[in-house]
Order: sequence, then structure tokens, then C-alpha cells
Amino acid sequence: MGPLLKSAMMTAVTGAIMTIAVSTAFADPKDFRFEAVQPHVKAAADAVVSLRLIHLPDNKPVAGAVIFSSKMEMPMAGMAPMTTKVSALKPTTPGEYPFQTDFSMGGDWTLTVSAKVQGETATVSGSVPFMAMK
Repeated sequence: MGPLLKSAMMTAVTGAIMTIAVSTAFADPKDFRFEAVQPHVKAAADAVVSLRLIHLPDNKPVAGAVIFSSKMEMPMAGMAPMTTKVSALKPTTPGEYPFQTDFSMGGDWTLTVSAKVQGETATVSGSVPFMAMK
């Protein structure tokens, strides 16, 4: 292999590596949004709610995220929010993340979650409103 071909190959490899590094470096948690699959849910002690994680630049659901730090709260006027138990369930639909919660009281609830998305260095966080209907 001649020196000119070696130089061209090294330039191509270096360019490919830099392209990958730059595209990874510019990823931003603000490029993602959590949304309710079904915002209105029947109030029950074993209610199931589901989130969808959307990649905003292409408006597609993101599958395979690792969800953690979930918290379900009901805002209370002039008081601290009321919390209830919430636990993640195994996803059955790519890009959707189900949770079981105790909606023993009807009204407005907010699920706050954080996630790690493959290829992203920063954590994606969001809050999603739900209406528990009696």
C-alpha cells in the first residue's frame, strides 16, 4: 500500500470518528419529551398509566430507555403535594413505559420521571399530568 493511499485511509477514518464524536456531543435532553399515552385514567388502587418518550427532532418514540426516579403526586392548594406509590411495569410496546399507581382519589395527578437514553450522556427528565376519574 502506497503512502498516498495510507494517508487517504487515515484521513477517512479520522473524519468518520470525528463525525461520530460530534453527533454524540450535540445530543441534548431537551430533544426528548415524555407524554401520557392516555391522560384520563379510571381512579383505582391498582391503576395503570403509561408514558411515551418522544425524540422531538424526528417525533418518534424512543424504546429501551432506562426509567428511574418515578414519583406520583397530586398538587394540593396551599399545602404540600399528596404522594402515592408508583412502580414501573415491564414495557410491552416499544417506546411506551407503563406504571402501576394508587389513584385512590380522583383528580389531577403528576408523574415525574427520569430516564437514561442509550447514546445520551445526560439524564432526560419530565413531568406528565394525568386525570384520575371516579
